[in-house]
Amino acid sequence: MSGRLIPGRHRLVPAGLVLCAMLALAGCAPRYPAGVDVDRSISAVSQDSRVRFIVIHYTAAGNTASLLTLSRGDVSAHYLVTDSRPVKVYQLVPEDRNAWHAGKSSWYGHTSINNASIGIEIVNGGESPAPDGTLQWAGYSPAQLHAVMALVRDIAQRHGVRPENIVAHSDVAPQRKSDPGPLFPWKRFALAGLGRWYDETAARGYQAQFEANGVPGPAWFQAQLERVGYAVPRSGALDAETTRVIAAFQMHYRPERCDGTADAATAAILLALPTEGSALASGPVDRPGRGDSVAPAAIGTGVEAP
Repeated sequence: MSGRLIPGRHRLVPAGLVLCAMLALAGCAPRYPAGVDVDRSISAVSQDSRVRFIVIHYTAAGNTASLLTLSRGDVSAHYLVTDSRPVKVYQLVPEDRNAWHAGKSSWYGHTSINNASIGIEIVNGGESPAPDGTLQWAGYSPAQLHAVMALVRDIAQRHGVRPENIVAHSDVAPQRKSDPGPLFPWKRFALAGLGRWYDETAARGYQAQFEANGVPGPAWFQAQLERVGYAVPRSGALDAETTRVIAAFQMHYRPERCDGTADAATAAILLALPTEGSALASGPVDRPGRGDSVAPAAIGTGVEAP
């Protein structure tokens, strides 16, 4: 196969790929009506990115089925992170276009999540019945998490996405979704500056107070959940809808028990969670653990880079 040598890379890139890339770049150029002279030399200062949210999902399917569904079905995502070895990252939708990943959803009152978000799907088996009748969840590989963290960091930095707006699908659609599930390490992401977390010291103090004096009522939980972004009914009752929102909150911030119970620990975490930003300082850049294997992908093709 003929190819072109890229200096410093020591790798032959097929000429066909070079041509495809050139055509793709040409396709990105704006089109104007024939005969209209458009001057693009001046750029307005009053503008920003359309991207306000990053939404994390799992596929509940394998690599082949996930790629087929997200590229040929009636749902999509901007990125797909596989569980292959090495991990691949596919870009399926350009970031300046809407992917159909969030569905009916809401966050801080914003109900058009698809219009203002980047969706990242992770290949993962999701939930399944355990022998004791409870649910069990598939875990994520260290290589997957490293790839997702690198991707989220890059997207958040380029688009200025705030920590409280890096969310789970279950956060924005708690009545119908549970992904990416309780085994996704939200605290680890928050420690890296990629998400929100609560003040754990304050939460311990609040929990002791609630255990001594009693847990607040349903209206308090609903008001606090709304304060931190969730769409929740203001019924003043622990109805089924409110219980599902509490369970979604617990999956994110107290994954060891996410049964929707309005208990003292959940109330304490809610009270210790900032409305904006995170109570944790961002830490060092995440690196794969010993033995992890991550091959970066040529974004847009899914082809592994050398």
